[in-house]
Amino acid sequence: MTKLMTLDEVADYLSKPRSWVYGNWKSEQIPFRKVGQSLRCRPADLDRWLDNQGAE
Repeated sequence: MTKLMTLDEVADYLSKPRSWVYGNWKSEQIPFRKVGQSLRCRPADLDRWLDNQGAE
């Protein structure tokens, strides 16, 4: 089972401030899922999202 990334882990991975990730996750379509009250992301989904950035 793959460990889901937290908001802080995603911010570290992207080298962005936590506030930027939280404030822009919907508009940037970062592949978070709500788990209770928390945002979580699969590492593979985040890598796929990164690969597609700039492809538009």
